[in-house]
Amino acid sequence: MRALAVTGRGVAPAVVDLDAPVPGPGEVRVAVGAASVNGFDLAVAGGHVWDHMPHTFPVILGRDYAGTVDALGAGVTGIDVGDRVAGVNTALDLGAGPLAEQFVVSADALTPVPSAVSDTQAAAVGLAGITALDAIAELHLSGDDSVLVVGATGGVGSFAVQLAAASGARVIATARPGKATEFVRSLGAVEGVDYTTDLSAAVRAVAPQGPSAVLHAAGDPATPAVLLAPGGRFASVLGARAEQIGRDDLAVSTLLAAYTPNKLAELLAKVAAGQLTVPIAATYSLTDAPDALTAFAGGKLGKIVVTMR
Repeated sequence: MRALAVTGRGVAPAVVDLDAPVPGPGEVRVAVGAASVNGFDLAVAGGHVWDHMPHTFPVILGRDYAGTVDALGAGVTGIDVGDRVAGVNTALDLGAGPLAEQFVVSADALTPVPSAVSDTQAAAVGLAGITALDAIAELHLSGDDSVLVVGATGGVGSFAVQLAAASGARVIATARPGKATEFVRSLGAVEGVDYTTDLSAAVRAVAPQGPSAVLHAAGDPATPAVLLAPGGRFASVLGARAEQIGRDDLAVSTLLAAYTPNKLAELLAKVAAGQLTVPIAATYSLTDAPDALTAFAGGKLGKIVVTMR
């Protein structure tokens, strides 16, 4: 099979030929149709993880994937060859990832993909969608809230804007003027605020008392925290802690997304029902997968996906 892999320290990721994996007991092999790019993939590609994460070269990149089951290991029940599935690679040891033509995974880690959802869409939801889902749940939003989504044009942010709007909250989203502002408004933001100039002034202009909640998915956490109304809620998906915020009157949550098949199923059901848009900035073939990493690093509106066929 072909895969986007790092073959050694100091080696740039490249598409290489590797032996196809074989599923063991309780595992299935997925013929991957699509896999999306996440920030973690750039960290691996840049060699920033070798000293603190177990790894075996070649390290195949990828976290989110969707495709079709093409082989079953011993003892697998409830899944058949030909089933369409999706999932998130949660392995702590780096080696086999799903930016490849085939991927082996535990059978109980998979989510069925509704017929109305494409592999490209399903692969793009994964980690970003679940991170947004967990963050919005942590903020306990209602129609009485206004929420500032910082990093609204990225993968997590673009899902968070939609989920926040669905809660009834008034959504204020950071975005550059023009195309990016149009993008966040199309997802349900009432206002787009320019973070490249004076973010404080831009937010105060549309929320004079300050938002009641902030979802932090980009930049310095202290900047949006200053804007929160007293007693507000602050949820960071970038590891920001209360001591970095500089205020003791806020409820601060630091989130590490926890993938479960049920959470992904919930999101894919929303996609199938037309309740959640999957914003895909660009797709790349596996042959051009290194270019997908470059595009991700350069900034985008939504998700970048690699298709295997």
